[in-house]
Amino acid sequence: MQLTQKHVEYWQKNLRLTGILLAIWFVVTFVAGYFARELNEITIIGPLGFYMGAQGALIVYVLIIVYYAKSMNAMDKEYGVHEGEDD
Repeated sequence: MQLTQKHVEYWQKNLRLTGILLAIWFVVTFVAGYFARELNEITIIGPLGFYMGAQGALIVYVLIIVYYAKSMNAMDKEYGVHEGEDD
């Protein structure tokens, strides 16, 4: 099957979005954990390193999921590959 330019563009946008969100996930998960002692010197609600490990990372994960779902729904409609009823 030969892919059209529209399919290639859709796939490139999808990969770019996924790559950016995975980079954010990596920073929140591993970099924040690696620098937890240094982050604990910053106090917002409590020590920032502890907060990121206990609650902050979970909030970021949920925001990543919501953003990805909304972005993909918009992109699917833009390229005509959405499922369900037409809005």
